[in-house]
Amino acid sequence: MQTPLRKEQETLLRGVRPNIVQSIRAFRVHDLQETARILGQHFLYANLAHAQTRQDVLELIATQFTFPAHFGKNFDALYDCMTDPLHKCGPQPGFVVVLDQIPTTPKFDKEVREQLLDVFREAADYWAERKIAFRCFYSFL
Repeated sequence: MQTPLRKEQETLLRGVRPNIVQSIRAFRVHDLQETARILGQHFLYANLAHAQTRQDVLELIATQFTFPAHFGKNFDALYDCMTDPLHKCGPQPGFVVVLDQIPTTPKFDKEVREQLLDVFREAADYWAERKIAFRCFYSFL
């Protein structure tokens, strides 16, 4: 039997496809974190407010997601860290990812922002093929 809290948390994500990258909109980070906890999924959060460049963004993600020290700090390495090593660790319960306050600076322009989000879209596709939920929410600074 479902507890009322679990049902409430599932309702939070009811209208959200299991493999998607979307704006955080009306969702609150804390509610997403609690939902991930209740559903037994990984919660990955990166606050990117202090980033100015691609390197800054990648370093903050690597630090806040606790990537290994050998992380290559490029978009290919980001994709690799979000997919293959986790898959090789065994069955995964699902992911709720938040990229909070992605910068909108001249050195992190619309094209680079789209490249970043494309990495997470590709990771969502990777996990979809394995029937694992991967929901990524983002906001811009």
